[in-house]
Order: sequence, then structure tokens, then C-alpha cells
Amino acid sequence: MRTMKAAVFVKPGQIILDEKPIPKAGPGQAVIKVTTTTICGTDVHILKGEYPVRPGLIIGHEPVGVITELGAGVTGYQIGQRVIVGAITPCGHCYACLDNHPSQCGNNGLGAYGWKAIGGWKFGNTIDGCQAEYLLVPDAMANMEPIPDDLTDEQVLMCPDIMSTGFSGAESGRVKIGDTVVVFAQGPIGLCATAGAKLRGATKIIAVDGIPERLAISKRMGADITINFREKDPIEEIMKFTNGQGVDVAIEALGTQGTFESCLRVLKPGGVLSSLGVYSGGVKVPGDAFAAGLADQAIVTTLCPGGKERMRRLLNVVQSGRVDMQQLVTHRFRLDQIEEAYDLFANARDGVLKIAITTE
Repeated sequence: MRTMKAAVFVKPGQIILDEKPIPKAGPGQAVIKVTTTTICGTDVHILKGEYPVRPGLIIGHEPVGVITELGAGVTGYQIGQRVIVGAITPCGHCYACLDNHPSQCGNNGLGAYGWKAIGGWKFGNTIDGCQAEYLLVPDAMANMEPIPDDLTDEQVLMCPDIMSTGFSGAESGRVKIGDTVVVFAQGPIGLCATAGAKLRGATKIIAVDGIPERLAISKRMGADITINFREKDPIEEIMKFTNGQGVDVAIEALGTQGTFESCLRVLKPGGVLSSLGVYSGGVKVPGDAFAAGLADQAIVTTLCPGGKERMRRLLNVVQSGRVDMQQLVTHRFRLDQIEEAYDLFANARDGVLKIAITTE
């Protein structure tokens, strides 16, 4: 039996590099040789035991690679073709997918008619993920998108998850031309949300973070105003910048009670709070900030949109040059150094934003 190197969840606090069997493609599936992947904040939640997965699972959900095997019924692709696959892999035919909620795909191990929240997230959650040398892709024809020859792995590495998630924060928030938008937290997803708000037509984008280097990058991603919350009260500053009116859209990109509540406190009546954070510790809605539910405000949540059509559109954005996602890659490691990479990323050392992990 041929084996491969893979990052495997052992128990809370321990993800190790181990040997696992190389997968084989069944009907409707494909196998890709992973060339580049990365570590996500959600992987850190798994590492810390804040999000439960089964021991022995291969972690990771942001793959760039080359097709090595096509299962029966998978047509329109070629062996050796470079592809990306979204972090979310909808089947395309369950009730959730047909109801236009592919991220909530019901084909998640519960049976054809099961529908469970975040069911579309399978890699590194319910099936083996991509922090490995090879990856089995389910429902391959719905999820693999060829990469244009003129784009490098690092240029497209953000498409499977954080670019799709960040952009969806602006999309779900219904950002309109001329809007004022605030994005709380300028980590990788928040930076992508800032870029997405710019592409959607917002004309005043306020970025909030406590790390000067991230605020500097947010300017390059489209922010007009930056606020360091360690130096100034962001709520006071935002209300000043908006003449006391509040913002049209507030995007929460960290997943804490503080940032969620701050979004509510700067949101105008009739505005939208677009929540992207993973609230591992829970979240509460303060009655005063929510105006007792009478302010015509909307709170929306979004799980990273996936599927090959979403990936095609994101690749178009990268290829257009309107957004430079490669600048988010701050560190590079080989797969056999992944435990070291996790230590760096989980502890947010050395100005890390995203890590490119290569298998060669």
C-alpha cells in the first residue's frame, strides 16, 4: 500500500505529521496531488479542541494541486491539469444545494436527505483534508476549477477559503455603491472583506485592528481609514467619521463578543451586521446596542461559498489584477515542517498572516 505524508489530528493540542494511505478515486471523485496549501484559523480552533473532529482525521481545506486520477463519470478534466478546489465542496443535488444554500450541503455523511448546518464543509471536518501530499475530491465535477496558466499557486491560494469568505462578508452584507463600511479585525479574512467591500462599491471603508502592519496592508486592500483600537476607541472614532449616523454595513471578522458588539454599536438603523467570525466561546446580543430589536437592522452569517463556479469567479478577480492576494502570504514552509508552521501560526508570531505550505 502506497502512503503519503499528512497532517493528522491526534487530540486537542496535538496535530502531527504522519503516514496515511494515498486515496483512490471512486465514481464521481478525483484525486489531486497537492502542490500548495495553507493553515486556516479554523484549523487552530481544531488544534485547540474548540471545534471537535475525530482523531486520525487529516486536517486542511485550502488545496491547490494537479489531477492525478479521475473516477468514473468525471469528464471535462485531464490528468496533469492544475486545479483549485473550494474549502466548501457542495454535491450540487441535495435539498440544500438546490435551495441555493450549497455551503449547507446535506450530502455530508447523514445520507442523501440529511441537512446539517455547515454540512458543505467536509475537508478536514468530516472527511480527510488537504494538508497532505494527495487529496480525494468528492463530487469532483461540481468542485474542481482549472487554474489559468499565467497564475501561480500563491496567487490563487486564497481563493478556496479566505478570499471567498471575506468577499462573502461584503456580499451578504449587501454593500452598495457609496456605502460606508467598517471591518473589525484585519486578519486574512478581514483583509479580504475589506477588498470585497471596495470591489462592491463602498466609498468609505474603515478598518479596525490592533496591529499596525495589518492596518498598513488594509490600506493596500482598499481601506480609506484605519483605526488602531489600542490607541483610540473605535466606536467613538467611527461615529465621529460618520457624523453620528453609523455605518451602512459592519463586518465582523474575528469571532469575539467584543468585536460583534462593537459592530452593533456603530451600525446605523436599517444597517446590516455581516458576521464571518467563528464564535467558539458563544456570543450574546446586547439589548441596548440592538435597540431592543426595533432598529430594522439585520444580522447575517455566512459560511465560505464553494463550488467550481465560485472558484471561477474568484480566479477571474485575481487574474484581472484588481486585488493582489499573494501579499497575504508572509511565510513559507514545506509539508514536513508543518508542525513548526502550526506553532508559528497558532501563536501569531513574526507578523504571520498566511503560510504557503508546499509538498515538494
